[in-house]
Amino acid sequence: MTVEASKRLQAIESLEELGVGFTLATHDLEIRGAGEILGDEQSGQITEIGFTLYSELLDRAVQSLKSNLPIEFDAPLMRASEVDFHIPALIPETYIADIHNRLIEYKRISAAKSDQALRELQVELVDRFGVLPEPLKHLLRITHIKLLTLELGIEKIDMGEQNGKFVFNSSPNIEPMKIIRLIQSDPENYRFDGKQTLRIVCQSDELEQRFKQTELLLEEFSTP
Repeated sequence: MTVEASKRLQAIESLEELGVGFTLATHDLEIRGAGEILGDEQSGQITEIGFTLYSELLDRAVQSLKSNLPIEFDAPLMRASEVDFHIPALIPETYIADIHNRLIEYKRISAAKSDQALRELQVELVDRFGVLPEPLKHLLRITHIKLLTLELGIEKIDMGEQNGKFVFNSSPNIEPMKIIRLIQSDPENYRFDGKQTLRIVCQSDELEQRFKQTELLLEEFSTP
């Protein structure tokens, strides 16, 4: 018996309540990966492109079909910025045990378009599942930062315990003089590395201070 077959049997044995069909399908998705989105192949690996990107591609295809429009496979996607504080930022299994429910909440968090939507989602999570664990708090705060970077044209933020960097896209929505004045006012902590990377010396190795330093910089770049 193959490893995949053994996993499927274990999944079947663990399911006894109503609605097991959908749950079993979710287990199977984890075991073998998702099939081709719009094709004949029925096997694949969702992990190769990530759940968020897979969902975005699928949503684009569904919306195009509903509108009777051709599906533009080559059109660019609105990709979220990469934000890394080198900390766990996730929904722990101990907080939401069911994999299907966790995937739903991940999708809802990644799909949030505003801080208001994030706040409402946070209230709902507390109401349904209890006090937020630290890794989930981190995930929500990082998502808030991603919303700011999307507006400013920042592709990546990496803030370690000592050093960090902002990587801008080719046409950031930031007044250039703001960045120049920042570097001139504090050259020991801020400097350019090439045309699109701002190197940063973190003011503290404490996580909360790194969050605040990042958010203050983004607020400064956002002000008219």
